[in-house]
Amino acid sequence: MPDADPARPRFWINTISRDHVRLGVAGGFTQADHGRDTRLRRLGRGDGIAFYSARTALHEGRVLQRFTAIGVVADDEPYRFETRPGVHHWRRRVDFETDVAEVPVRPLLPLLGFVDDEQRWGLPFRRGMFEVPAGDFAAVAGALRDAARLTDESAGIIGSSSG
Repeated sequence: MPDADPARPRFWINTISRDHVRLGVAGGFTQADHGRDTRLRRLGRGDGIAFYSARTALHEGRVLQRFTAIGVVADDEPYRFETRPGVHHWRRRVDFETDVAEVPVRPLLPLLGFVDDEQRWGLPFRRGMFEVPAGDFAAVAGALRDAARLTDESAGIIGSSSG
């Protein structure tokens, strides 16, 4: 996608395992490109970012194929963070939405313009982090929010203590 008006937010999908998404949500950050800052520099404050998790964990995780979180970029530049002694990764701060629930990707495929071929729908996600049209982001964000509402309603109906 061509560079847009810098005053207008852009929208991204970051492909990260669910365990790494959960670390990011807990810490208010995202990483991409195995800790390099290359793609993170393309993000702007106020940009929307959705997270797709193909697996539950990076190497040994089970297949998941779900959108797992959404948020808004909350800083202006990547920053370095020491993840363990001598190992530094680049990150961006993200304000994550809390009233969302994971959703499977397959039912959303007909709504996603960046998916050219539903038979090979996974190809775009192999790019790691990539820009998407506002409508695609809205479809993903809406599904995550709706799933949270349905989960809350279901919890109330079955008498869960969390409802």
